[in-house]
Amino acid sequence: MDGGFEARLDCQGAAGVLTIDLIALRNNYLALRERLASARAAAVVKADAYGLGMARVAPVLFEAGCRDFFVAQLDEALKLKDMVPADARLFVLNGLIPGTEKICADAAIVPVLNSLDQVRAWASIAQATRTGLPAVLQFDTGMSRLGLSESEVQALAAEPDRLRGLELLFLMSHLASADEPEDTQNSEQLAVMRAFAERFPGIELCLSNSGGIFLGADYHGTLARPGIALYGGAPTANAPNPMRPVVRLEVRVIQTREVPAGARIGYNGSYVTPRVSRIATIAAGYADGLPISLSNRGSAYFGGARLPMVGRVSMDTITLDVSALPRGALAPGSLVEILGPNQTLEQLAADAGTISYEILTRLGQRYCRHYR
Repeated sequence: MDGGFEARLDCQGAAGVLTIDLIALRNNYLALRERLASARAAAVVKADAYGLGMARVAPVLFEAGCRDFFVAQLDEALKLKDMVPADARLFVLNGLIPGTEKICADAAIVPVLNSLDQVRAWASIAQATRTGLPAVLQFDTGMSRLGLSESEVQALAAEPDRLRGLELLFLMSHLASADEPEDTQNSEQLAVMRAFAERFPGIELCLSNSGGIFLGADYHGTLARPGIALYGGAPTANAPNPMRPVVRLEVRVIQTREVPAGARIGYNGSYVTPRVSRIATIAAGYADGLPISLSNRGSAYFGGARLPMVGRVSMDTITLDVSALPRGALAPGSLVEILGPNQTLEQLAADAGTISYEILTRLGQRYCRHYR
């Protein structure tokens, strides 16, 4: 994927260029939908479409056929409502903050109900307005995060009148270890989900996240909700990534210099040059989503050559050892690759001791964004 010379011309004053390939995004959605066969594919666009811009991402996914969009918070759904046509369904994964139920109902947004309190509050609005309000019921099948506990499921099944006025669209849960196909937690959660679902017959299931889609048809249910795979992240750990890369990040060189052996680099002199070295300083740091944990571990690339990050990552700058390049190869304004053909999200995340989700969602606003 190449952002192109046009992107470089448009972004002369920016710290770097973040190229977002909307064609690859669309193709990833279509590939996931094909793998699902009879199940439908939603799209998770929370956190501003994983940091890539919900206003640009959601319409592309809608055009590709997506009609179901998941966000984490109601305010995200209210913004998304103006970005997609009226026949898109918008779901709020975290449920509703008490007092916001009427706002949600008036906007025709669907909450995921995670507790008996949320069920009660949403049903109260439905009964007061005498309208059937759609909802998704989430179960905790072993992640201990969101969703009704086993005792709450039992209570709700024993007293179905608590659901009066509600139209349950899906029964839902979240797989905790779907990126590791051999983990027994996957089959354990599936068994619990099926047992819970038996108490609410006739309601469709929504279980698979990105990794779950690759676990097979048993996990697909009626609606899957991929997230990271849409944006080019690997859905399965320690396996070839079948998704197309969506993001490329290039950062500008500010300055280059030659330093002697024994020179201390960066804050607290955490790196000392073992020999005469050429050092380039680039215009991004932890304020731009490149974690301080990359200090003395991460790398950039130029012309296929690896350029180690040396010294501590600063707020706005990173120093690279560019001694492997010919003299004069880099100059102020040159762009080095942080994410791209030579370095995937997963590789950069591994160097930072984190996960691809964190890298992607933290990419800052100081980059010039170029949508392809």
